[in-house]
Amino acid sequence: MALLRFGLPLAALLLTAMSVPSAYADSLAAALVKAAPGADAKVINLAVRASQCSIAQGAAPVQRLAIIDYSLPSTEQRLWVFDLKKRKLLFHELVAHGRNSGENMAVNFSNQNESFATSLGLYRTQSSYVGQNGYSLRMEGLEPGFNDNAFDRAIVIHGAPYVNPMLARVNGRIGRSLGCPAVRPAIAHRLIDSMKDGQLLFSYYPDQRWLKTSSYINCGSGTVASASKSTIRK
Repeated sequence: MALLRFGLPLAALLLTAMSVPSAYADSLAAALVKAAPGADAKVINLAVRASQCSIAQGAAPVQRLAIIDYSLPSTEQRLWVFDLKKRKLLFHELVAHGRNSGENMAVNFSNQNESFATSLGLYRTQSSYVGQNGYSLRMEGLEPGFNDNAFDRAIVIHGAPYVNPMLARVNGRIGRSLGCPAVRPAIAHRLIDSMKDGQLLFSYYPDQRWLKTSSYINCGSGTVASASKSTIRK
């Protein structure tokens, strides 16, 4: 006999409880796709899923979500920064990958120290600071085995003169970093200020091992469903 609560089968109650929050996540993803028509809808959906999973698992809520699609060449604007509360696009920019990840296309990814390669997965931003690359933003990699060495590797967001569309036209690619998602100096300060202090960055590439094992993009519908609209920080 089915378990009952308030006269409804337990399975029905669970389905009802899941439907509203997951509908919110679907609605959010659809709004971000609309705000960034040039982005891959599949990547945006994965990023939203990952962000909702992190919140459902007890992480602090976020207002900003940055997405980097490293399946695109460095000569294309492959970084998007979204305001999740307003569901609007704040930045659409060029972004560098690590020198050992590839030339124009990033194809190799690493979590190892001194690899000078980009790492995949979900990151949470920390505080901004001024270092050897000027105004920069520390990040914590949240995915064991994929990016959890990011802080020790000093993988940060910073401005770099080699992130330049003129270089892309001359060399067939923008310059490369030591693994950091470097951006144009002209927008670095504003972008960092929009992303500092506990926001999320989702670094994507169709790497099958990561896609199959990431705890954030494979956390289960029940976990995703428990993250609701009320988790967006004002």
